[in-house]
Order: sequence, then C-alpha cells, then structure tokens
Amino acid sequence: MVELPRLEHFRLELKDNGLAHLVFDAPGRSMNVFSNAAIHELSAFAKWLAEADVRGAVIRSGKTSGFCAGADLAELGVAYDMIVAAPPMRRFNLAFDHFFPLSAAIRAMETAGKPVAAAISGIALGGGCELALGAHYRVLTDHPGAALGVPESLVGLLPGAGGTQRLPRLVGIGAALPLLLEGKRLAGEAARAAGLVHEIVAPGEEIAAAEKWLLANPNAQQPWDVPSWTPTSSVEVGARIATERMRVLAQTLGHYPAPLAILDCVEFGLPQCFDGAIRTEMSIFSHLIQREEPRNMIQGLFLGRTDFDRARKAGGPPAFVVEIVAAVRAALEAAPASYDDLARAGFKVEGAAKQAPVRDRAAAGYWLDEDAGAAAIRATLEMIESAIAPWREKLSSDDRRLADFVVIQEAGYPGYLGGPFLFGTRYRS
Repeated sequence: MVELPRLEHFRLELKDNGLAHLVFDAPGRSMNVFSNAAIHELSAFAKWLAEADVRGAVIRSGKTSGFCAGADLAELGVAYDMIVAAPPMRRFNLAFDHFFPLSAAIRAMETAGKPVAAAISGIALGGGCELALGAHYRVLTDHPGAALGVPESLVGLLPGAGGTQRLPRLVGIGAALPLLLEGKRLAGEAARAAGLVHEIVAPGEEIAAAEKWLLANPNAQQPWDVPSWTPTSSVEVGARIATERMRVLAQTLGHYPAPLAILDCVEFGLPQCFDGAIRTEMSIFSHLIQREEPRNMIQGLFLGRTDFDRARKAGGPPAFVVEIVAAVRAALEAAPASYDDLARAGFKVEGAAKQAPVRDRAAAGYWLDEDAGAAAIRATLEMIESAIAPWREKLSSDDRRLADFVVIQEAGYPGYLGGPFLFGTRYRS
C-alpha cells in the first residue's frame, strides 16, 4: 500500500470494503474552509489516490455545520495585499501561481483513475461546491440547509477552481448562469432536477448511498473526459453570452467586473478541452483579483455582514449605526448629483429608476468619465465623507466595517466602493 499522506485539515479513513473516505475536518473551525494548507493536503490526497490500491473515495465532511463554506477570506486578503504590492508586471503570475493549486488539485482528483463520490450534508459553497463538482457522483441530503452554490460574484470574484467550467457543462449554460452570476443556491429536488447532484437521500443516508454507487461504478469518468465528449461551439456560446453581456452591462453599468469576467470564462472556456478551460478561467481570475472591487466587496459586504450578524445577536446594531445611516441619507438629499447621476454611479436611491430607463443611463457612459455628472458624483462622495467624519476617529475598524455594511444595505451606497468609511480610507487618504 502506498504511504498515506500526512493530513491535518482532512482525515483519510480506509474501509473494509476497499473504499477510502476523505473527511474534511479543519481543526479549530466550526465550518470547513479552504486554507492554503487544506489545498496542499487535497493535492497530496489526489496524488495518493492515483497510486493507492483502493476501489474509490468518498469525500465528506467531519463537521455537522456543513460540507465546506468556500475560501478562507482572511488568507485571501493577505494574498491580495501580496499581489498588489508587487511590481505590476509580476502580479499576474503571482496571482495565477497562488490561486491555481485548488483547481489543479480538484482536477488531479477527478482524473486519478478511481471513482470519487461526494456525500454532501449541509452547505457546499464556493470552493466547497467546486470540490463536490469535481466528484463523479454527488449525493445530497434532503434538508433545506443542505445546498450547493457558488456565491463568489457577490463578493466581486468568480469561482476559480473550475466552477465556471463544470457548472455549464453539467447543467447547461442557461441553468448555470443564475448560479454563477447571482450566487443562487440549489437544494433538494431542485438541485437534482438541474443536474447539480445525482441523488437525494434522507439525512444520515448519504455516505451509504455514495459507497453503493462507488462499488457499482469502478470506471467512472467525468462527462468531459469521455472521448466522445463534444465541446460547445464557440459560435453558439458567443451568441448566448453576447445577449447576457448586454443584460449585465445594462444592470450594472460596468461597476461590477465579476459578472463580466464570469461571462468571459464561460465564453472562452466552454469551447476548449477541460484542461485548457480551467487555465483560461484562472487567467481571467488572476486579472480580476488585482482590482479594487473584490477587496471592497469582501470588506463591506461579506465581513461587514459578519459584524452585523454578531451585533444583531448581541441585541442589535449600536446606536451610532442608525446615526451614520441618517447622516449619509441627509448628505444624499443635499447632494448636487441628480438621482440619475447617482444611479449611474451605482447608488440605489429612491426615485432613481423613475428618472430614465437603465439603457439610457448606460448609454451616458461610466461615471468616472469627466463630465458634469461625474463632477457632481465626486462632490456627493465628498459630502458623504464629510458627513461621517465625526465618527471616523471614534470607531474601531470593526465598527466602521459594520457601519459600511448597513449604509450599503439601507442607504443604497454602492457595494463596489465598499462603504463610505472604506472608500474614505482607501481612496481619499
């Protein structure tokens, strides 16, 4: 028997029926996430699986909280800082080399020559969903809390471990785009009907169902690895994506680059062989991660939501949050920018949609273009900055992040800017 890899974030259990169980159980965490160490271990497992004398592998979680919630965002922030601190000509390669290992590990697992089944209980989001998609068979428990999704677009990123390639190949472009662009989750029968999972079972039965399939399917391959697989033609994909790109541009006015990057991944990846496609995906990811919008959205929308949920459990957001929201709203009311200009900059303000159709606003151009409207928007941002100035030095960084999240949610501040405190720190210092 090949020597077992040394694992800390996973456990490798060998069963009497000849199967191996890879149990994701990150130490010291209530939920599994993909840290750099966990990714390294998954790669070691995939190498072991190719050489080991086992009949197949079950991928499952050792936690009751769920399968895996995605990336370790703290480590992602460190990686972002490392990349943007490097000279511009080095940033792409740094990003590619840093983030591709998870995609490569999942690809190595699915091509190791052994069948792999995922037994999913609880949420499988982001990289967790992409890990499950790398299995040849997926069993999901029939419970509202057990769901799959790739919510990366909600924090300004894209699924960079094969998600933009496996999803449309499995469920079709039409069904994949809402999952990729809007971060929707699928659970239960909806997930099975879409083709995202193969089997729905009662909670507690998922491991037995996965094992049963593995023992009956010793020569499993992914559909895209079967010699008869025919990639979608570039003409067909291009026509479908062109329509979707127009819709996304009209909706976002280009403020949010992640949906457009996701469409690029689908358009340029689907016509390729799979190994080329995941490298195309990572190339696009490596450009996207260098932008400010993902960092702003992670801070203002994801980490800020965590702060908000913590405050709510403790009795509700502090009084200063209500005061800050009121100050931002007052600044918007007194701002020189019209509703139409504010909507063009990505503010969600009452009455903005009534001023002009979205298509007309999109035709006016991006708000950073130097024109009278852009000047009014800049002046408005400065007024908001002045309005919140009394709180800036008084609050901790966590409290400022909490306030940014609530201002985005309740005052319509653009999420891609990260909130007025973050905007003031990163752009006006």
